Parts: sequence; structure tokens; C-alpha cells
Amino acid sequence: QVQLVESGGGLVQAGGSLRLSCAASGSISSINTMGWYRQAPGKQRELVARITSGSTTNYADSVKGRFTISRDNARNTVYLQMNSLKPEDTAVYYCNADFEPVGFLHFYVAWGQGTQVTVSS
Repeated sequence: QVQLVESGGGLVQAGGSLRLSCAASGSISSINTMGWYRQAPGKQRELVARITSGSTTNYADSVKGRFTISRDNARNTVYLQMNSLKPEDTAVYYCNADFEPVGFLHFYVAWGQGTQVTVSS
């Protein structure tokens, strides 16, 4: 069984910064893409940023230039550095990983439980 555990959310004033972390644990052979999604109240879950095992990244237009995604492959951990936060960034942030379990020749998708980010104006 694979688990993704997020940390680092909280309450911050507009213009502030937060750093989210997500660690994958369990019987993992390899992880391909890892990403961050968010869901605000009454809205659909949306992609924030993702990063491949080769460190290719892509970002939602709304966070380009403010957020940076990175990963530590040795620790199966992905990070999201969020700067210049805005009230519209308020949401539950979810970690996502495309992983291959040990003994399998197929990739599966795992999700974390989510961490709340609240940006006050």
C-alpha cells in the first residue's frame, strides 16, 4: 500500500509564503510524475504544478512566476514553494503521484489527504 502525506499548509497573509511537502511511502518501485492540485470551495479540483522524474515541470498560468515545484527522488518527496500568495490561492492542496508498485508492471495514481492553505487579505 502506498501513502502520500502532505504537510506545510496553514494561514498566511497576502504576499506571504508557504512551502508544502509531500512524502510517498510504501512498496514503491518507481515514481513517474508527481504533482500538486488544489480545490477551492464550490470549484473543481485543478492542476497547480507537476514535475516528472526527469524534473520537467509545468504550471498553471495562475501560479507561474510565484510557485516552484521540486522533488527529491531519493526521498520520494515533492515540494511546492509558494510565494506572493493571494487570497485566490486559498484552497485544499492535494499531492498526487504516478507510481509503479514493487512487483507490478503498471503505474497507478495515488492522492494525499490534502492540506488547507488559507491566504488572508
